[in-house]
Amino acid sequence: MKIKLSNKLSLLLIALGFSCVAMAQQEPQFSQYMFNRMSYNPGYAGSSGSICAAAMYRQQWMGFRLDAPTANGKAGSLPTDILFTFDMPVKFLHGGLGLTVVSDKIGFHDNLELSVDYAFRMFWGEGNLSAGVELNVLNSKLDKESLIGNDPNDPVLSGLGESATLIDGSVGLYYQVPGKYYLGLSVKNLLGAHSDEIMFTNARTVYAMGGYEYTPSSAPSIRIKPSAMLKTSNFSYFQADLSCLIDYRNAFWGGLGYRVQDAIYLLAGVHWKKLRVGVSYDLTTSRIGTYKAGRSIGSLELYLKFCFKVVVPRKANTSYGNTIYLL
Repeated sequence: MKIKLSNKLSLLLIALGFSCVAMAQQEPQFSQYMFNRMSYNPGYAGSSGSICAAAMYRQQWMGFRLDAPTANGKAGSLPTDILFTFDMPVKFLHGGLGLTVVSDKIGFHDNLELSVDYAFRMFWGEGNLSAGVELNVLNSKLDKESLIGNDPNDPVLSGLGESATLIDGSVGLYYQVPGKYYLGLSVKNLLGAHSDEIMFTNARTVYAMGGYEYTPSSAPSIRIKPSAMLKTSNFSYFQADLSCLIDYRNAFWGGLGYRVQDAIYLLAGVHWKKLRVGVSYDLTTSRIGTYKAGRSIGSLELYLKFCFKVVVPRKANTSYGNTIYLL
């Protein structure tokens, strides 16, 4: 008997919820990746020269309906990501420090990751080059009671635990010429940490990213900012993002992006004093989002960032020297 496409789609998230047991974790994706570089590359920490705190929220495949029953009636979570980052330059460390917290829910998996970054920075050519290292602590939980076909006598499921904590590491190189361009290359989950308790493996993920700024001579108040990111997990899965933003007087921006074989997305935002607010909306181009009942109507992402600098005033001289003439 053939399974209808709608049933296949309904089973997709449940399969995603169980895929981490059989395969590996996939890193969360964000359409506003150009504003979220530190979560991909630890070499970015402190590169802005300011103390910055940022947050992102992403709800993926909104409207996607799950029709398939589960063991306890739960439908599982659509991909939902919440991210918080904090970074600052530290002069006596010749670089910067950073902190990233990510909550990632998909299917019946609930992952919480804490990352601490250090980047060593030096002047090189026109800009500065930094090398970063990152400590990753991941707690992964699996609601195995909600899996389809859950059987207490199943030799595989009965041996699985419900949560595990993994420790991993990441490295990255980041080069920038402020106001012109940036390039980055990093490897996340370098150790590929594994847990036998829940049969879970961190996927080694390589990120290559870059961006450029161009100001037309005929329109000096406008900056054109193309950017791109390529990622691969274990060199078996590849994904590419291409985007271009137009910034007006560093106050407003808008643009378009394309994630190969997945989505076209719109981006917009405002910059007011020390605060940046952005939003993006993905138009799903895969079969998951064919704009029929029960399919994805798109993905929504919100972005917030606050930056400031601490200026320490120089101390005034407390002693004065007088010239003494010897006759």
